[in-house]
Amino acid sequence: MDSPPPLDAASRLRQALLASAPSARLQAAMSAGTHPRPEYIEVLVERCANESDLNVRETLTWALMRHPAELTVPRLITETRSAIAQARSQALHTLSKVGDPDGWSAITPSVLDDADDNVARTAWRVAAVLVPEGSETALAAALVHHLNRGDRDVQLSLSRSLITLGDAALPPLEAAAESGDERRRVHAIATMLLRESPDDGFDAALFDAELRVLLSTPLDSSADPNSGQDPDADFRLDDS
Repeated sequence: MDSPPPLDAASRLRQALLASAPSARLQAAMSAGTHPRPEYIEVLVERCANESDLNVRETLTWALMRHPAELTVPRLITETRSAIAQARSQALHTLSKVGDPDGWSAITPSVLDDADDNVARTAWRVAAVLVPEGSETALAAALVHHLNRGDRDVQLSLSRSLITLGDAALPPLEAAAESGDERRRVHAIATMLLRESPDDGFDAALFDAELRVLLSTPLDSSADPNSGQDPDADFRLDDS
């Protein structure tokens, strides 16, 4: 009986990346990065979509970085349109690590607006890193639409991305800080405060922003019949 033909290099890598032990998968990914071959790219990208271990995923990204960008970047851009959320997120993350300007073409409105919070926050970070000169203002305007989205970590990710854009983010943030949506106002003000005093931290910036919004809301004089105050008068904290 004839023995089965030997597996090619890509098939051997694929098989190794299916090992039950994370340490074995980690070793396989390290080997693929240490001895890169073009046929490994597809296998590595495929595995990123399903790998459960964070350390292994990071090593898969490192292995892809070891391959030529002209081969990996187009494949990663395609992967950002995958139906699998982890595939989209990991592809975007890898594009940010590769840092090739061509990766910017992956940043589409649908990617920035992704329904999955992890994908969206990764897209925001990548966009802020890869944005071409002259496109910062448009990107900032797109990101500001997501103020107050998600939990604290998602909001912090958005704030950091907006801060990365520098002065280009200030006009849309200032406009949002005067909007009628109280929670958007809080997040916008907190982002600007964090930009000014990053050492104070996001939680402190949120607390300060909430206080500013609270004290800038006009009091309802009808609730106090003895009030002689002008109902249109606002009490605002000094912004200085």
